[in-house]
Amino acid sequence: MTQAAIPSTPSIPVVGLRELLPWAVFAGVILLALLYLVGMDQGATSVFSGEMIHEFVHDGRHMLAFPCH
Repeated sequence: MTQAAIPSTPSIPVVGLRELLPWAVFAGVILLALLYLVGMDQGATSVFSGEMIHEFVHDGRHMLAFPCH
């Protein structure tokens, strides 16, 4: 027989913290910016005038427990 009965499993690469940290910070900044956009629209400090963004993220505001009406 020239083939092994059990194929060898490929090794899983280890991602270090130094490689992961910049991506985690970037994702956190984007998340906070989106949360600000959804939460502050049509509030005391409106990001955009009108109701376009408000209606676009209306259901998301309810899921995040932001007052809407």
